[in-house]
Amino acid sequence: MNLSTRQLRAFLQVARVGNFTRAAEQAHITQAGLSILIREMERQLGCRLFDRTTRVVSLTPAGRRLLPVVERMVTDLDDVAAELGAEGDAARQTLRIAATPLVSSNLLPQVFASFREAHPQVSLRLFDADLRDVEAMVAAGEADVGLGFFFKAAPGLAREPVGRFHLMRVAPMDEAGNGEPGGVGSAPWSALRGAELVGLPSGNPIQKVIDQHLAAIGRADAQRTAFNFFGTLIAMVEAGFGTAVMPTFALAACRRHRVRTDVLTKPKVGLDFYRITKRGAYETEAMQAFVTTLEKALPELSR
Repeated sequence: MNLSTRQLRAFLQVARVGNFTRAAEQAHITQAGLSILIREMERQLGCRLFDRTTRVVSLTPAGRRLLPVVERMVTDLDDVAAELGAEGDAARQTLRIAATPLVSSNLLPQVFASFREAHPQVSLRLFDADLRDVEAMVAAGEADVGLGFFFKAAPGLAREPVGRFHLMRVAPMDEAGNGEPGGVGSAPWSALRGAELVGLPSGNPIQKVIDQHLAAIGRADAQRTAFNFFGTLIAMVEAGFGTAVMPTFALAACRRHRVRTDVLTKPKVGLDFYRITKRGAYETEAMQAFVTTLEKALPELSR
């Protein structure tokens, strides 16, 4: 037996109306088509469901037994379909973003403001977490998009660059010479040879890139003072504890402190900034619009 929902709905329509012609009109199919659906249903069940006369169509005992079951099945199906449709609409109008704390506090407020102005119907939710938790949230379906410096894609996740930042020196004002806080200058890596350095833990992927270039000027030192977050690094630099190297995505945070920022050159080192999504997940129009807004905003935020 392989009854279709079309057959079940046809059966209900005839049972409620008591007339094949009117039932067909209300179901927007031909009377012949409706009759075929009922006959095939009766053939599969091995019994007649309706007694037909020239004037009246009535349920047989078998039809009366079947009616409440079909009513319940169709009602349940319609109810869950409506609920799923509503949930789908809500999901399409909600975008969940996961990002590291400095990205969340310095890059995303401006991006969110631009996006909400252009797409007021979309609700944005932001989760700030460390890089591993960002990956875990996206993989678990708890966030639609993750943002950060992901040097390699984790299993089950798709990775796509959305912008590029460069490494810069962040130094206390009294150690960086003339210049106003907030300005962005340039300096060669060799300018770090005599500086007291602070950084991220040596196992941090960004710090590993930084250490490669520090090693080239003879400043590789795994024992230097380390802090877990860029925000802490910037505050410690301002307090005179040393000079740090970090990507230019931290410029907005640096401008709230009395520090000098200089893009490092010779060589100028770029780091790709990525968005990650769950592999195979459907990309909504809201997600596409957000990524477009982000890609437009990042160049301005990195200088």
